Amino acid sequence: MISLGMVTIDTPNPLALAKWWAAQLGGEVQPSDTEYFYTVAAPGVPGLLGFQHVDDPTPGKNRLHLDFNYPAGSDRLPVIAAFVAAGATHLERHDYEGFGWDRFEDPDGNQFCVGDPH
Repeated sequence: MISLGMVTIDTPNPLALAKWWAAQLGGEVQPSDTEYFYTVAAPGVPGLLGFQHVDDPTPGKNRLHLDFNYPAGSDRLPVIAAFVAAGATHLERHDYEGFGWDRFEDPDGNQFCVGDPH
């Protein structure tokens, strides 16, 4: 049986984006032997996040995105404000049958969501 080891994101600037995600998740950028690929290990994230240099990332909405959970019982507004202050774009808020989430873009335009724990 295979297991998920890493989710890799294409970016023209892998170190900058790795540092941004490490700061948002309370993680660390792992040492790298090359300037073209960095990984981030963060508490609460199974596996690693990888950031791979590409000159021309695929345009448009990502076909795969990361989903994170708000801390149980937390107020969403400070979390949204913190992501926006760090350089994310808050795209929209969703509420559906007692479950809510917010959709964002990171500084490179990669979409991700933060929602109620499930």
